[in-house]
Amino acid sequence: MENDIKSALALLKRGQAPGNRAILQEISVGSDFILDFWKEKYLADYLSQGGSKIKFLTGRTGSGRTHFLEMLAIEAENMGYITVNLSAREVWLHDFKEIYVAVLHQVNLMERLKLSCGEVIRQLGYDPADIPEGITFGDYLSSQGQLDPLTKREIRHQLEQLFLANPLIDNNFGLACSLLTGSLLGHPTLEEPSRRLLLLWLEGSREARLPSLRRLGLSPSRITKYNARHMLRSLVEVCRLAGYKGLVISIDDMEIMVGADSTETIRYTRLKREDAYESIRELIDEIDTLKNTMFVFSFERSLIDNVKAGLKSYQALWMRIQNEIEGARFNRFADIVDLDRLIDEVYTPENLVEMSVRLASVINRLDEGARPITLSTAEELHARARFGKVSLPRQVNRTTVEEGVDR
Repeated sequence: MENDIKSALALLKRGQAPGNRAILQEISVGSDFILDFWKEKYLADYLSQGGSKIKFLTGRTGSGRTHFLEMLAIEAENMGYITVNLSAREVWLHDFKEIYVAVLHQVNLMERLKLSCGEVIRQLGYDPADIPEGITFGDYLSSQGQLDPLTKREIRHQLEQLFLANPLIDNNFGLACSLLTGSLLGHPTLEEPSRRLLLLWLEGSREARLPSLRRLGLSPSRITKYNARHMLRSLVEVCRLAGYKGLVISIDDMEIMVGADSTETIRYTRLKREDAYESIRELIDEIDTLKNTMFVFSFERSLIDNVKAGLKSYQALWMRIQNEIEGARFNRFADIVDLDRLIDEVYTPENLVEMSVRLASVINRLDEGARPITLSTAEELHARARFGKVSLPRQVNRTTVEEGVDR
């Protein structure tokens, strides 16, 4: 716990999101301008009704992108969504299979299938709460003398109805989930090597031998970048069957594709970068085939400003995401959300003072070394906000910490 607090404090002093949700909510000022709108229009309405959406979040260094994504995750989870937070520094974007596998790992499929067991149990006329902890539903029925052939057949039928009769779930994906859920229920039984084999196939591992899968009743092909979006749709639907409203997936640090920081090793070659742009373009074109899903791609301004390697260099993608009309007022429906444009509507001098007060309060409670800025300092920062490479929130953070040091 103490190490977590020290880590949060160090991040705060560097102007970064603290990685602690309680502290994050305590220091948040201004994020509700977009967040409340997304909650109302997307999370509470459009996504929950089966829609899917892609957003792009950008801004200069320290504009609050990661902060916003963490706040979005908090709100989405409170509203019944599963959230997945990825970084382009760790996950390759040029192969959608890599994104699918990363999502699968964070979702923790087996935990979601445990929740699906409850639906099967209810359909058979039992209450999941009546099953003693530590034993399977099959063991419970056996102890009651009720695991007869007719009941076994009904369990298999309910699994088929849940996973195989659903048009949104790939047949092989559904059969794998049916077998894995059966193993959790205690019928049909599944040996451990078979369970591991199914999980390996779902993860797209080449260790999963297709002939062995066929003996389990599947007729599978390898999961590749070409069918991974279809598998993601199946995964989202399985999560929905487990009682969740859908998935909110954020992918941060995309500026790594253009080597935004000169000290970083080049991670993406030109071909890989263009493959990544094409993969996002394909996702946009096929977004209506997904259900109950939101993607938020986040990056620094360099990914737009770099004409040779950034988004504008791949016209097939840029034409689909650019905001054709930009008015004086911030358009909260826009696909590209530029946090630097919040200067006039959100980051007023008064709000900057409030931001500084909250930040200083947290830092001084955990340690010391911060002093809130005055209104005149806030007005100065606001007047200079459109110039330079550092965003207004980061400037407020720096000034708050530096003035505390100078005391």
